[in-house]
Amino acid sequence: MMEHAVAKAKSKPKSKSKAGKGKPKGKKKAAKGKRKKKTKAQQADHHLLYQNAVQTPEADVEFFTRVFKELRGRKPKSLREDFCGTAYLSSTWVASAKARTAIGIDIEQSVLDWGREHNVAPLKDAAKRVSLHCANVLDGVGDQADVCCAMNFSYQVFHTRELLKQYFKVAYDKLVGDGLFFTELYGGFEGGDELEEERECDGFTYIWQQAKFNPIDHRTLCHIHFEFDDGSKIRKAFTYDWRLWSIPELRELLEEVGFSDVKVYWEAVDKDGDGTGEFYETKSEENQESWLVYIVGVK
Repeated sequence: MMEHAVAKAKSKPKSKSKAGKGKPKGKKKAAKGKRKKKTKAQQADHHLLYQNAVQTPEADVEFFTRVFKELRGRKPKSLREDFCGTAYLSSTWVASAKARTAIGIDIEQSVLDWGREHNVAPLKDAAKRVSLHCANVLDGVGDQADVCCAMNFSYQVFHTRELLKQYFKVAYDKLVGDGLFFTELYGGFEGGDELEEERECDGFTYIWQQAKFNPIDHRTLCHIHFEFDDGSKIRKAFTYDWRLWSIPELRELLEEVGFSDVKVYWEAVDKDGDGTGEFYETKSEENQESWLVYIVGVK
Protein backbone atom coordinates (compact mmCIF):
# COMPACT_ATOMS: atom_id res chain seq x y z
CA MET A 1 0.00 0.00 0.00
CA MET A 2 3.01 2.32 0.07
CA GLU A 3 2.22 3.17 -3.53
CA HIS A 4 2.15 6.95 -3.40
CA ALA A 5 5.35 8.85 -4.05
CA VAL A 6 6.61 11.96 -5.76
CA ALA A 7 10.11 12.44 -7.03
CA LYS A 8 12.28 13.91 -9.69
CA ALA A 9 13.17 11.72 -12.64
CA LYS A 10 16.73 10.49 -12.64
CA SER A 11 16.73 9.24 -16.19
CA LYS A 12 19.87 9.97 -18.20
CA PRO A 13 19.40 11.84 -21.48
CA LYS A 14 20.07 9.77 -24.57
CA SER A 15 23.44 10.44 -26.10
CA LYS A 16 23.38 12.05 -29.53
CA SER A 17 26.07 11.43 -32.09
CA LYS A 18 26.46 12.90 -35.55
CA ALA A 19 27.26 10.37 -38.24
CA GLY A 20 30.33 11.38 -40.22
CA LYS A 21 30.41 11.21 -43.99
CA GLY A 22 32.10 8.20 -45.49
CA LYS A 23 33.44 5.03 -43.89
CA PRO A 24 35.86 5.48 -40.96
CA LYS A 25 39.33 4.19 -41.76
CA GLY A 26 40.39 0.92 -40.19
CA LYS A 27 36.85 -0.25 -39.42
CA LYS A 28 34.88 -2.95 -41.17
CA LYS A 29 31.56 -2.13 -42.73
CA ALA A 30 28.68 -2.99 -40.43
CA ALA A 31 26.78 -6.12 -41.34
CA LYS A 32 23.44 -5.53 -42.98
CA GLY A 33 20.38 -6.66 -41.18
CA LYS A 34 17.26 -5.60 -39.40
CA ARG A 35 17.60 -2.88 -36.81
CA LYS A 36 16.97 -4.24 -33.32
CA LYS A 37 13.55 -3.29 -32.07
CA LYS A 38 13.45 -1.14 -28.95
CA THR A 39 12.07 -2.72 -25.80
CA LYS A 40 8.98 -1.32 -24.12
CA ALA A 41 11.19 0.02 -21.36
CA GLN A 42 13.30 1.92 -23.89
CA GLN A 43 10.20 3.39 -25.52
CA ALA A 44 8.43 4.33 -22.28
CA ASP A 45 8.03 7.88 -20.98
CA HIS A 46 8.97 7.99 -17.28
CA HIS A 47 6.61 10.86 -16.54
CA LEU A 48 3.59 9.19 -18.15
CA LEU A 49 4.32 5.99 -16.27
CA TYR A 50 4.50 7.91 -13.02
CA GLN A 51 1.29 9.81 -13.62
CA ASN A 52 -0.61 6.66 -14.55
CA ALA A 53 0.72 4.58 -11.66
CA VAL A 54 0.90 7.04 -8.79
CA GLN A 55 -1.15 10.19 -9.21
CA THR A 56 -4.92 10.56 -8.80
CA PRO A 57 -5.44 14.31 -9.34
CA GLU A 58 -9.20 14.06 -9.84
CA ALA A 59 -9.54 12.53 -6.37
CA ASP A 60 -7.32 15.23 -4.86
CA VAL A 61 -9.33 18.03 -6.50
CA GLU A 62 -12.57 16.49 -5.27
CA PHE A 63 -11.22 16.15 -1.72
CA PHE A 64 -9.82 19.70 -1.62
CA THR A 65 -13.12 21.09 -2.84
CA ARG A 66 -15.24 19.09 -0.41
CA VAL A 67 -13.19 19.91 2.68
CA PHE A 68 -12.79 23.57 1.76
CA LYS A 69 -16.56 23.91 1.25
CA GLU A 70 -17.25 22.17 4.58
CA LEU A 71 -14.80 24.35 6.52
CA ARG A 72 -15.11 27.67 4.70
CA GLY A 73 -18.60 27.64 3.22
CA ARG A 74 -17.42 28.38 -0.32
CA LYS A 75 -15.69 26.62 -3.19
CA PRO A 76 -11.96 27.33 -3.60
CA LYS A 77 -10.87 28.99 -6.82
CA SER A 78 -7.08 29.20 -6.66
CA LEU A 79 -4.51 26.45 -6.09
CA ARG A 80 -0.83 26.66 -5.24
CA GLU A 81 0.89 23.33 -5.96
CA ASP A 82 4.32 23.14 -4.38
CA PHE A 83 6.68 20.44 -5.74
CA CYS A 84 4.33 20.38 -8.73
CA GLY A 85 6.52 18.24 -11.01
CA THR A 86 4.65 17.87 -14.31
CA ALA A 87 1.77 20.07 -13.06
CA TYR A 88 -0.68 17.22 -13.54
CA LEU A 89 -2.65 18.27 -10.46
CA SER A 90 -2.57 21.97 -11.37
CA SER A 91 -3.85 21.20 -14.85
CA THR A 92 -6.62 18.98 -13.50
CA TRP A 93 -7.59 21.70 -11.02
CA VAL A 94 -7.93 24.34 -13.75
CA ALA A 95 -9.88 21.95 -15.99
CA SER A 96 -12.38 21.26 -13.18
CA ALA A 97 -14.01 24.72 -13.26
CA LYS A 98 -13.91 27.79 -15.52
CA ALA A 99 -12.92 30.26 -12.80
CA ARG A 100 -10.08 28.22 -11.32
CA THR A 101 -6.41 29.19 -11.47
CA ALA A 102 -3.27 27.32 -10.47
CA ILE A 103 0.31 28.18 -9.59
CA GLY A 104 2.88 25.39 -9.80
CA ILE A 105 6.35 25.55 -8.24
CA ASP A 106 9.12 23.03 -8.89
CA ILE A 107 12.91 23.16 -8.92
CA GLU A 108 13.38 21.04 -12.06
CA GLN A 109 13.01 23.04 -15.28
CA SER A 110 13.00 19.97 -17.55
CA VAL A 111 10.08 18.44 -15.65
CA LEU A 112 8.13 21.71 -15.84
CA ASP A 113 8.79 21.87 -19.57
CA TRP A 114 7.40 18.36 -20.00
CA GLY A 115 4.35 19.34 -17.98
CA ARG A 116 3.75 22.45 -20.07
CA GLU A 117 3.76 20.37 -23.24
CA HIS A 118 1.78 17.35 -22.07
CA ASN A 119 -0.55 18.67 -19.34
CA VAL A 120 -0.91 22.44 -19.64
CA ALA A 121 -0.93 22.98 -23.42
CA PRO A 122 -3.84 20.52 -23.99
CA LEU A 123 -6.00 22.82 -21.83
CA LYS A 124 -5.97 25.23 -24.80
CA ASP A 125 -7.56 28.55 -23.70
CA ALA A 126 -7.55 27.47 -20.05
CA ALA A 127 -3.76 27.04 -20.18
CA LYS A 128 -3.37 30.75 -19.47
CA ARG A 129 -4.83 30.10 -16.02
CA VAL A 130 -1.84 27.91 -15.10
CA SER A 131 1.33 29.69 -14.00
CA LEU A 132 4.48 27.59 -13.56
CA HIS A 133 7.62 28.75 -11.76
CA CYS A 134 11.03 27.10 -11.67
CA ALA A 135 12.03 27.87 -8.09
CA ASN A 136 12.71 26.48 -4.64
CA VAL A 137 9.46 26.19 -2.70
CA LEU A 138 11.22 27.93 0.19
CA ASP A 139 11.51 31.10 -1.91
CA GLY A 140 7.78 31.81 -1.77
CA VAL A 141 7.37 32.91 -5.37
CA GLY A 142 3.91 33.53 -6.81
CA ASP A 143 0.64 34.89 -5.49
CA GLN A 144 -1.44 33.74 -2.53
CA ALA A 145 -4.06 31.06 -3.11
CA ASP A 146 -7.14 29.54 -1.48
CA VAL A 147 -5.47 26.13 -1.36
CA CYS A 148 -1.79 25.30 -1.01
CA CYS A 149 -0.66 21.69 -1.28
CA ALA A 150 2.44 19.51 -1.13
CA MET A 151 1.33 16.12 -2.38
CA ASN A 152 2.83 12.65 -2.60
CA PHE A 153 5.03 13.18 0.46
CA SER A 154 7.24 15.65 -1.42
CA TYR A 155 7.93 17.77 1.69
CA GLN A 156 9.83 14.80 3.16
CA VAL A 157 12.88 15.99 1.23
CA PHE A 158 13.31 18.27 4.24
CA HIS A 159 15.21 16.14 6.77
CA THR A 160 15.40 18.62 9.63
CA ARG A 161 12.77 20.26 11.78
CA GLU A 162 14.21 23.68 10.96
CA LEU A 163 13.80 23.27 7.19
CA LEU A 164 10.35 21.71 7.35
CA LYS A 165 9.16 24.47 9.66
CA GLN A 166 10.56 27.04 7.23
CA TYR A 167 8.59 25.44 4.40
CA PHE A 168 5.37 25.33 6.42
CA LYS A 169 5.80 29.02 7.22
CA VAL A 170 6.06 29.81 3.50
CA ALA A 171 2.95 27.71 2.84
CA TYR A 172 1.09 29.60 5.58
CA ASP A 173 2.11 32.99 4.21
CA LYS A 174 1.09 32.09 0.64
CA LEU A 175 -2.50 31.32 1.67
CA VAL A 176 -5.33 33.84 1.63
CA GLY A 177 -6.95 34.69 4.97
CA ASP A 178 -9.25 31.65 5.05
CA GLY A 179 -6.98 29.34 3.07
CA LEU A 180 -6.22 25.68 3.69
CA PHE A 181 -3.00 23.70 3.37
CA PHE A 182 -3.19 20.06 2.25
CA THR A 183 -0.55 17.36 2.40
CA GLU A 184 -0.26 13.59 2.82
CA LEU A 185 1.58 11.13 5.01
CA TYR A 186 1.94 7.36 5.03
CA GLY A 187 2.82 5.08 7.92
CA GLY A 188 1.88 1.96 9.83
CA PHE A 189 3.78 -1.16 10.85
CA GLU A 190 5.23 -1.44 7.32
CA GLY A 191 6.29 2.19 7.18
CA GLY A 192 9.88 1.44 8.16
CA ASP A 193 10.18 -2.00 6.59
CA GLU A 194 12.50 -2.80 3.72
CA LEU A 195 10.09 -4.17 1.14
CA GLU A 196 8.93 -4.26 -2.47
CA GLU A 197 5.30 -4.12 -3.54
CA GLU A 198 3.95 -4.66 -7.05
CA ARG A 199 0.77 -3.43 -8.68
CA GLU A 200 -0.45 -4.14 -12.17
CA CYS A 201 -1.22 -1.06 -14.26
CA ASP A 202 -2.36 -0.61 -17.83
CA GLY A 203 0.51 -2.05 -19.86
CA PHE A 204 3.14 -2.27 -17.13
CA THR A 205 3.88 -3.31 -13.55
CA TYR A 206 4.54 -0.64 -10.94
CA ILE A 207 6.99 -1.56 -8.16
CA TRP A 208 7.39 0.47 -4.97
CA GLN A 209 10.59 -0.33 -3.02
CA GLN A 210 11.51 0.82 0.46
CA ALA A 211 15.22 0.11 0.21
CA LYS A 212 16.54 1.49 3.51
CA PHE A 213 15.20 2.87 6.76
CA ASN A 214 17.13 4.21 9.74
CA PRO A 215 15.01 4.11 12.93
CA ILE A 216 17.37 6.58 14.63
CA ASP A 217 16.64 9.53 12.33
CA HIS A 218 13.82 8.09 10.15
CA ARG A 219 15.88 8.62 6.99
CA THR A 220 14.42 6.40 4.29
CA LEU A 221 15.54 5.59 0.75
CA CYS A 222 12.84 4.54 -1.70
CA HIS A 223 12.65 3.71 -5.40
CA ILE A 224 10.05 3.24 -8.10
CA HIS A 225 10.69 0.59 -10.75
CA PHE A 226 8.67 -0.39 -13.81
CA GLU A 227 8.48 -3.76 -15.59
CA PHE A 228 6.88 -4.66 -18.92
CA ASP A 229 5.42 -7.80 -20.46
CA ASP A 230 8.29 -8.11 -22.94
CA GLY A 231 10.62 -8.68 -19.97
CA SER A 232 12.24 -5.25 -20.08
CA LYS A 233 12.60 -3.14 -16.95
CA ILE A 234 13.29 0.37 -15.74
CA ARG A 235 15.06 0.10 -12.40
CA LYS A 236 15.20 3.16 -10.15
CA ALA A 237 13.15 5.27 -12.52
CA PHE A 238 12.51 7.54 -9.53
CA THR A 239 14.46 7.72 -6.29
CA TYR A 240 13.63 9.51 -3.03
CA ASP A 241 15.82 10.32 -0.09
CA TRP A 242 13.28 11.26 2.58
CA ARG A 243 12.75 11.61 6.27
CA LEU A 244 9.60 9.72 7.26
CA TRP A 245 7.85 12.20 9.53
CA SER A 246 5.03 11.36 11.96
CA ILE A 247 1.55 12.84 12.31
CA PRO A 248 2.31 14.51 15.69
CA GLU A 249 5.46 16.12 14.30
CA LEU A 250 3.62 17.58 11.32
CA ARG A 251 0.73 18.84 13.45
CA GLU A 252 3.05 20.52 15.94
CA LEU A 253 5.10 22.25 13.24
CA LEU A 254 2.00 23.47 11.39
CA GLU A 255 0.60 24.92 14.60
CA GLU A 256 3.93 26.56 15.43
CA VAL A 257 3.94 28.53 12.17
CA GLY A 258 0.45 29.87 12.80
CA PHE A 259 -2.22 27.44 11.63
CA SER A 260 -5.21 27.70 13.95
CA ASP A 261 -6.12 24.03 13.61
CA VAL A 262 -4.70 20.89 12.00
CA LYS A 263 -7.08 18.13 10.95
CA VAL A 264 -6.32 14.51 10.06
CA TYR A 265 -8.36 12.64 7.44
CA TRP A 266 -7.81 8.89 7.55
CA GLU A 267 -8.27 6.58 4.57
CA ALA A 268 -10.91 3.92 5.15
CA VAL A 269 -9.94 0.32 4.41
CA ASP A 270 -11.94 -2.65 3.20
CA LYS A 271 -12.17 -6.08 4.84
CA ASP A 272 -8.85 -7.06 3.26
CA GLY A 273 -7.11 -4.03 4.71
CA ASP A 274 -6.77 -2.23 1.37
CA GLY A 275 -7.39 1.50 1.05
CA THR A 276 -10.76 2.49 -0.41
CA GLY A 277 -9.89 6.03 -1.48
CA GLU A 278 -12.45 7.42 0.99
CA PHE A 279 -11.17 9.70 3.76
CA TYR A 280 -12.83 10.77 7.00
CA GLU A 281 -11.81 13.16 9.75
CA THR A 282 -10.66 11.45 12.93
CA LYS A 283 -8.79 12.08 16.18
CA SER A 284 -8.11 8.50 17.27
CA GLU A 285 -7.32 5.35 15.28
CA GLU A 286 -5.78 1.93 15.82
CA ASN A 287 -2.47 1.48 14.04
CA GLN A 288 -2.55 -0.58 10.85
CA GLU A 289 -0.12 -2.52 8.73
CA SER A 290 -0.22 0.44 6.36
CA TRP A 291 -2.16 3.69 6.42
CA LEU A 292 -2.53 6.88 4.40
CA VAL A 293 -3.81 10.25 5.60
CA TYR A 294 -4.47 13.76 4.39
CA ILE A 295 -3.31 16.43 6.84
CA VAL A 296 -5.09 19.78 6.55
CA GLY A 297 -3.77 23.01 8.02
CA VAL A 298 -6.50 25.57 8.70
CA LYS A 299 -5.28 29.17 8.54
